Amino acid sequence: MRHLLALVILLAGAVNAGAQTAAPQPGQVLVSGTVPDEASKQAVLARLREVYGADLVVDQISVGQVATPANWNGYVQKLITPDLKSISRGQLKIDGSTVSIKGEVASEATRQKIASNVAASLNPTYTVNNTLRVSAADQSVLDTTLANRIVEFESGKAELTPTGRAILDEMAAAMKKLNDRKVDVIGHTDSQGNKLTNQNLSQARAEAVKTYLIGSGIKGELLSASGQGADRPVASNDSASGRARNRRIEFRMAQ
Repeated sequence: MRHLLALVILLAGAVNAGAQTAAPQPGQVLVSGTVPDEASKQAVLARLREVYGADLVVDQISVGQVATPANWNGYVQKLITPDLKSISRGQLKIDGSTVSIKGEVASEATRQKIASNVAASLNPTYTVNNTLRVSAADQSVLDTTLANRIVEFESGKAELTPTGRAILDEMAAAMKKLNDRKVDVIGHTDSQGNKLTNQNLSQARAEAVKTYLIGSGIKGELLSASGQGADRPVASNDSASGRARNRRIEFRMAQ
């Protein structure tokens, strides 16, 4: 056997197919494989703990008689970056001079950023197999739950109606299934009235939704709130029905 180090990132339900290891809990990082000495092992663990936190790293690394390319430890350190935290259901495997990375990311921009950074951190003797993909599943959960309904507020206020609260109860239940993914709460208004007033109202309504969701058990650090005023209509403001559609709360997976 020449060399093998596998860093397996099992986040948000990832499966380490074929591995003879117990699956870690959601949010944990499992690292397994064989490295040439104890110093290499400790360097990998220290870097992973720095990025993810000591409590989330599951150590299953072995020390054995394996050979590694020149400056291999240095390249491994460059590959273990906070970018990896953007990957869910993923795996990073470094087998000698072959690097394989797979899993799901929230956007194409994130996928390209990670791919570029991985390539830039290695020299040309390394081969990179990148099969990261953009996941639409989590956004679909939000869209399906909202189902084109409008989160209602009292007229001209940032006070939720009973109907609005009922919809948010459903949204909170859906968000709890997203394995601690971050969500942007975006408020919108129609074009009636003063632009600054609309901007402030849309922000206040987004904040009210965020506060309600936190009260329903969603972690505050997973939510951001912003107001777009009347700048992003989805229907014509020339009709009452169009204006009603534009007065809305949007839920987007954070990029």
